[in-house]
Amino acid sequence: MTFIDRTEAGEALAAELSRHRWTDPVVLALPRGGLPVAAEVAAALDAPLDVVVASKIGAPDQPELAVGAVTADGVYLLDDATLAALGLRRPDISRQLTDATAEARRRQDRFGAADPPKLTGRDVIIVDDGLATGMTALAAVHAVRAHDPLSVCVAVPVGSASAVLRLEAAADAVVCLYQPRRFSAVGQWYHDFRQVSDAEVDFLVAAQPR
Repeated sequence: MTFIDRTEAGEALAAELSRHRWTDPVVLALPRGGLPVAAEVAAALDAPLDVVVASKIGAPDQPELAVGAVTADGVYLLDDATLAALGLRRPDISRQLTDATAEARRRQDRFGAADPPKLTGRDVIIVDDGLATGMTALAAVHAVRAHDPLSVCVAVPVGSASAVLRLEAAADAVVCLYQPRRFSAVGQWYHDFRQVSDAEVDFLVAAQPR
């Protein structure tokens, strides 16, 4: 299964999520790539749309290798198995954690709604364009839990089996349309996986009813 773009993936995900019964749902996208997917879900469920930001914490000498993730609220998670494999301890990545936290806060201020929807007592659906390691989505789940939602669901068009398993242990539900047997990167399952622009993010957030 390969999606044309994030909009088509969002339509497919929205169709699946529409089969479920939700209580006063809120859709939270992981920007930037999650926004076009989440916009389709929010429209189908007639739910408010906002963002929840989680930044990857990269390894000191391999910034593209995620050893954890942190949210704008300062909720962070570290992959101790990956740290151990790299011969690192938690204090060794203190600078990376500080930098990632600052970036998460910057992106939350940049992309978040001025008047974010309340989450308490509501079903919250966290949406991204895919799950590779699942660390950023996992950090987002923990951050959302602090707002006392009724439930937390993670919904994606595609994801690795290991990431889905990781999220199933933390979220109330995980909806993943496709779990390829061979998974290397989210982008391989999209024909068009260009970066989502700031202008598109602004438009998608502003265009949703609240």
